[in-house]
Amino acid sequence: MATISIVVKHQGNKYDVEVDPDSTGDVFKYQLYSLTGVEPERQKILVKGGQVKDDVQMSKFGFKSGQSIMMLGTPGKDSKEIARPKEKIKFVEDMTEAEAAQQEGAIPAGLTNLGNTCYLNSTLQTLRAIPELQNALVKYEPQSASTAGVMPQLDLTKQLRDLYKYMSETQEAYTPHAFLTSLRTAFPQFAERSRTGHGYAQQDAEEAWSQIVTQLRQKLRVKDDAPETPQDSFIDKYMSGEFTSELECDEPAAKEGGEKPVVSKETFLKLNCHIDSTTNHLRDGIANGLSEKLEKRSEVLGRDAVYTKTSKISRLPKYLTVHFVRFFWKRETQKKAKIMRKVTFPHELDLVEFCDDKLKGMLVPVRDKVREVRKDEEDIERARKRRKRNLAGEDVEDVPGGKGAKNDKKEDAKKPSTSADGDVEMGETYKTDAEIDAERDAALLEAKKELNALIDPDLAKDDGANQSGLYELRGVVTHQGASADSGHYTAYVKKTAPTDAKTGKRKEEDGKWWWFNDDKVTEVTSDKIEALAGGGESHSALILLYRAIALPSAEGTMD
Repeated sequence: MATISIVVKHQGNKYDVEVDPDSTGDVFKYQLYSLTGVEPERQKILVKGGQVKDDVQMSKFGFKSGQSIMMLGTPGKDSKEIARPKEKIKFVEDMTEAEAAQQEGAIPAGLTNLGNTCYLNSTLQTLRAIPELQNALVKYEPQSASTAGVMPQLDLTKQLRDLYKYMSETQEAYTPHAFLTSLRTAFPQFAERSRTGHGYAQQDAEEAWSQIVTQLRQKLRVKDDAPETPQDSFIDKYMSGEFTSELECDEPAAKEGGEKPVVSKETFLKLNCHIDSTTNHLRDGIANGLSEKLEKRSEVLGRDAVYTKTSKISRLPKYLTVHFVRFFWKRETQKKAKIMRKVTFPHELDLVEFCDDKLKGMLVPVRDKVREVRKDEEDIERARKRRKRNLAGEDVEDVPGGKGAKNDKKEDAKKPSTSADGDVEMGETYKTDAEIDAERDAALLEAKKELNALIDPDLAKDDGANQSGLYELRGVVTHQGASADSGHYTAYVKKTAPTDAKTGKRKEEDGKWWWFNDDKVTEVTSDKIEALAGGGESHSALILLYRAIALPSAEGTMD
């Protein structure tokens, strides 16, 4: 049936309203609510013969086109005035490509393979998972050719800045011509031609990663908010750790002759996971890499001797690179052969055991408190779920505040007992579910504040360091094949949670990952990551990118 146009008068205003005779009174009231801001339950609509009720069919009133009726009522105290959006709503179809690429749910850009460049594509996609790197690159300005000795077009850091900018403005595959040219100019090894005579040779993704990071370490600098602080290398601040190493001769005669262990400090940009016949887990490989044998001259013995170098970590960076040392030079084939052994790795990595005593003393209290807070969170969530099941009619008597418990206590409350002296004894009082939740949430907030207070002051000043010893996995570069000079590289990057447009805070992550296979980008579940431990020529992890877990602020909130 066609709609009927009528006029509704309210507080001196007239509103043209299209009435659908087949609709009911509550639909009509919501139409008026959108025009006047008066909630449906506060409206009194006067028509011939009475008022408009919620469940009455509008055809009953026999409205005629142009007819006027009256509405009484004012908005409630808590009602917010309905206003037009300050910004015009823009639909995806009307957005530019760059605007669409920034929307929640947008697929990130892939990278075109320019002929055996999958090693580079996977490296670039994984490094892009570091938001602080992208922020620092935006502010980077290359020096002039006369000052830097290299044309800006060949500045690798500038090309990385531009590449990430272009990638952020599209959901289509981007072709990294300029960056590749800059890389091959800076490091001619990546311009090596294929031995078969067709195009360029395949390269090692770990070598590309290391060279790019080395260039960024030299060029990209960041500055703290404090004006008196000097600029730091971005890599040194966020991606480099420190070893404290001790070198000692294995022969007792050297020690008896007065030779003392030599203690030194050195920076590392990645932890190596050395793989041998006993390596089954990432932890085993890291432990292998922190102890090594070497031969050098002993002045006390007057000859060469074997020494043991033992390293402990004295600084953990916010972003940790782990390299599986899977490739070795095979003389027979003159190629880098691949160690196929399966080596598992965790989504959360605890490195406290590999730290020196000083750093360990700073990290252990924070790490242990993190685990305690997590257990409290899990207990609270488990109790809420159990109570929800109870309200659905399952096991109603086993939870405080559940239906069964509440009903029983009400019965008891009706029958107060009397003491021997005639006074009425007060019965027990019971908390509502809301009160229980509020108390638990308040206790959890206090625990998070306590956690923040445990962070060592020196570590708290270093926002580029890990302050708990715990890391979460954010990216994986994989290799498929039997040698570094052949096969195929891809990357897995964990999806970041979108930002809430109203609050500006991050929503919860969904635990899924993006799989970057050159120009193809696919969403996958976390179980795909478990399958990257190796054990054959299928995709196996070569580089892992870990990020320090987030810790609560002094107010107990997560940034």
